[in-house]
Amino acid sequence: MSASTRYFDSLQEANNHLFSILPKQIHCAIPLGLGKPNQLVNLIYNTAKNDSSIKLKISTALSLEVPHPKAKLEKNFIHPYSKRHFGEDYPELHYTQDTKARKIPDNISVHEFYIQAAQNINIPTSQRNYTSLNYTHVAQNLFDDNLQVIVQLVAAKTENGKTTYSLSCNPDLTLDLVDLFKLHKKKLVMVGVVHPTLPYIGGDAEVESDFFDVVVVSPEVKHKLFALPQMPLEPADYLIGLYASQFLKDDGTIQIGIGSLSDAIVHATVLRQKDNFFYQDIIQKLWGAKVKPKVNLYVDKFVTGLYGTSEMVTDAFMHLRQAGVLTREIYDLDENKKRYLHGAFYLGSEKFYKWLCELSEEDRLGFSMTRVSKVNDLYDHHEWALRRQRKNACFFNTCMTVDLLGGAAADTLPTGQVISGVGGQYNFVAMSHELPDSRSILMLRSTHNKNGKITSSIGWGFAHLTIPRHLRDVVITEYGIANLRGRTDEDVICALIEISDSKFQDDLVKTAKKYGKIRQSYQIPEWAKQNTPENLKKFMKQFKPGTFPAFPFGTDFTPDEQKLVLALTQLKQAQSKPLLVAQTFIRGLKHGQGSSFQSAVQRMSLNKPRSVADWVYKNLVIGALSLLTDEI
Repeated sequence: MSASTRYFDSLQEANNHLFSILPKQIHCAIPLGLGKPNQLVNLIYNTAKNDSSIKLKISTALSLEVPHPKAKLEKNFIHPYSKRHFGEDYPELHYTQDTKARKIPDNISVHEFYIQAAQNINIPTSQRNYTSLNYTHVAQNLFDDNLQVIVQLVAAKTENGKTTYSLSCNPDLTLDLVDLFKLHKKKLVMVGVVHPTLPYIGGDAEVESDFFDVVVVSPEVKHKLFALPQMPLEPADYLIGLYASQFLKDDGTIQIGIGSLSDAIVHATVLRQKDNFFYQDIIQKLWGAKVKPKVNLYVDKFVTGLYGTSEMVTDAFMHLRQAGVLTREIYDLDENKKRYLHGAFYLGSEKFYKWLCELSEEDRLGFSMTRVSKVNDLYDHHEWALRRQRKNACFFNTCMTVDLLGGAAADTLPTGQVISGVGGQYNFVAMSHELPDSRSILMLRSTHNKNGKITSSIGWGFAHLTIPRHLRDVVITEYGIANLRGRTDEDVICALIEISDSKFQDDLVKTAKKYGKIRQSYQIPEWAKQNTPENLKKFMKQFKPGTFPAFPFGTDFTPDEQKLVLALTQLKQAQSKPLLVAQTFIRGLKHGQGSSFQSAVQRMSLNKPRSVADWVYKNLVIGALSLLTDEI
């Protein structure tokens, strides 16, 4: 860091300055997710792209992309929404575009330790350059790999003539890296690009101007922040959320990620707090004739509340705070403050960013963005304090598949192709085993669509496990809870079979018996044989309308778009079933003259078909919408 910070009001001038002070061989790190200053990153990338004498290595993760689907229906739905949601002037990352187009020049390499889910599965350079690392190991890896410069989006505020800066959404690795370079007295060029609407977060994320060598405050930086769309929840999501919410103990700790399963946990937890009588009624009916696992479950309201510590802070924590659940405070010895939430990076909806900008004084003082080494593990100079603070902890994470022996795959396919990355999942699973009264809870839907075929997500002998079986703990599907910690292989296998989809249970039993891992006399209990999607829908229909809404926390989709996203999801799921597609098309023909679907059809630009294909698509959409109406 420099005592003589250089200030620029032009992105191009800042870019020119960087190339004047850096060598021809550059290793540049960019924060994951929201913290990328895309415009400056594009200038750096294009400078190297146009000059083959420059060798540029970019290290990053989670490069957020505006969706550009190629399929007709998805394209017609997404394109108008993207323009409205992301803005007409959103600066997309050129290196991601060139990666997709397989046009990355030889003198540039892009290395990510976490990839936006399933975005680069068939991109050779992305697959080759993926670096498999625990989140907490990334800083040391970058230091060892001769990192030279960090380019980061920041927030700024001026009070009494003094300007201070906030690392805001991404203090995660930046703080750890700066400390490493200081410790070893090595030079690291820090570049901060100020975004006018990035929420200013205090605490550890707040830094003085001399933290940076270069600060860019340019009127060119005015684009909307990348906000995640709020997607609908499915029946399976809600059931998983209900089971998971029972692990939360008052006066405890919560870590949670992002996505529909996390939203489902929060929805159930908020219901538990706001309408506890109704919540307990649902839980009682949820278990019904099922045999509960021998594990502590809780259904009472929160009095002391929960403390949050999560590498990723999302809308989930906003909802928990607003519902009066996220209220337990711990004392942060580093910051000398009481905190109800620690996070390493944040990413969420426009509503979430607005909430961060408008935090009340009480909410602001209790919220800290900090380094990932402090959040994701215990090996801190205040380790014993962290252990006491993280009591009764629930670490919720999702995975793709679970092996019958209890190992979990969350990031890589059997082919070796990377879907996402390890991130902090292993960190939290390992931590749960080191803390008393803490649980690692892995969640997944019992089935998934593999090449158009419905397949069990619980099976035998999965390759490339993210979580080894010796760290097995709790697994939840829409059909129940498997308590695996400290149990025998036979007990683990039986518990997992009993929360799998009934369609696949007999084959799972047969395989386990074949290898002598369960006794030959084992029979699937009658209550576990009822694990079918049809029974899930029956369960949900017994409650009043609105109990399990498609969008429990609202959405920025228009009313027509809300219907369409559900209808298009149904169509996508039906692709592997030609008969169902044909039936949907016929329904579309029958309902095609009805006025109730015309605005949605117009939104899809199919109201005046220009080809036979358009006419088919129109009737498929109407058919799916009519099926949706029948279900409602």
